[in-house]
Amino acid sequence: MSFYGRKLNMKKPNLLFLFADQWRRNSVGFMKKENVITPNMDMFSEEALVFENAVSGCPLCSPSRASILTGTYPITHGVWTNCKIGLEDVKLKEDAVTITDILKKNGYYTGYIGKWHLDSPEMNRDEAPLSGAKDWDAYTPPGKRRHGIDYWYSYGAYDNHMKPHYWSNSEKMIEIDKWSVEHETDKAIEFLEKCKEKDIPFSLFVSWNPPHTPLDLVPEKYVKMYENKNLKVNPNVKLENVTDHTESMKEKLNFTKEEYQDVMKKYYGAITGIDENFGRIINYLKERDLYENTIIILTADHGEMLCAHGLWSKHVWYEEAIGVPFLIKYGSTYLIGKTDTVISSPDIMPTVLSLMSIEIPDTVEGSNLKDSVMKVNRSSNGEESKAFISSYPGQISAIEKFERINEDNKKYGWRAVKTKTHTYVVNKGYNPGQVTERFLYDNINDEYQLNPLKLNESSENEISDRLEKMLKSWAEKHRDKFEF
Repeated sequence: MSFYGRKLNMKKPNLLFLFADQWRRNSVGFMKKENVITPNMDMFSEEALVFENAVSGCPLCSPSRASILTGTYPITHGVWTNCKIGLEDVKLKEDAVTITDILKKNGYYTGYIGKWHLDSPEMNRDEAPLSGAKDWDAYTPPGKRRHGIDYWYSYGAYDNHMKPHYWSNSEKMIEIDKWSVEHETDKAIEFLEKCKEKDIPFSLFVSWNPPHTPLDLVPEKYVKMYENKNLKVNPNVKLENVTDHTESMKEKLNFTKEEYQDVMKKYYGAITGIDENFGRIINYLKERDLYENTIIILTADHGEMLCAHGLWSKHVWYEEAIGVPFLIKYGSTYLIGKTDTVISSPDIMPTVLSLMSIEIPDTVEGSNLKDSVMKVNRSSNGEESKAFISSYPGQISAIEKFERINEDNKKYGWRAVKTKTHTYVVNKGYNPGQVTERFLYDNINDEYQLNPLKLNESSENEISDRLEKMLKSWAEKHRDKFEF
């Protein structure tokens, strides 16, 4: 673990929080695991602190985003599945205490650009909303649902990356003919320039949708950078009868080796495009003398299976789905190098507020990992570094099955705890009547999680027994109804 620290910057820091959607931890050059071209991120990683065990607390878009903003777990903030048609109550509540609320109260000019996906779709209330929002999309009007955000340039959930749309302060849809990542970066730089001109402290959240599917909607110039490359295929990849636990894919898929190479090139191409635009922002900060006094975080809401274990998308406990990049930089103040400390979505809010010397609200459930950013090899409160991960049956068809037997679907799904070395999972499944499964993964000696220890009871193994006790204690503390 290499690092060095320098003197503290005493000026009130800005915050720039950049995150992509469905971007897995190892799909970046500096991790040296996959053949991804990311020169700007690689350079940034040499100036930042890289968390090698960053995970999504619930590997699905809306739950993860709500945890990032509130510092709480899905069962608490109530966004336990994606905000979607048919579930009007699944949304970020107006009275939730978010990091943007706190930053606003502490004098920051706050901005949010890109995908939000924390509001109930307008089509839950109106088949033809004035905003033009369709399917899972939504316009979030000014007010409490924006949680203290001053500058709003966002949308709910919309995946046409080449022709994106946004809303600002009216229901009039703003339609753009440009790759969403590039356009949102343009708007981010505009925001930063205004803050620079007015010399005001800012906090800006930029939510890029790619590399979220569909993978065909990536500028060709980035895909061409992989044109003559034979990309490494991980040993846990299975290309036949590929399935998906989310609602994004209805039928099983089969890929030839050549087709899978094309899939990877498009996925990596999107990340390379993000890298280029990330570089634009970093260069702007340096040119405008904002780099040293801005806390910069680069991460994602969750990962992507990309056929690992014969699975597509997310919402499962494997590293490809839960693992996300996480880099943090604050001038010369924070450590530089790598840390194996485990950080999860609910830990982000308390850690960032603590680093900004802002009081953490008592609503927060995540851990303050300030010590891990300021000092190496220290976890929060001296406890074992770990993350608790949850997943609930969220497909409408699955929820209806539980309703028919008068059962609470949130008692089911799976719960997991990840430490620096292991992942332990208790899986009750997404349908009534499934047999409970227990898996213990040794992530050091079995990197691709091909040989889990399958258990009938946690007591069959000392490590699983200890980790299940942790899980039970966590569930009881946070009133999770999951029955072990």
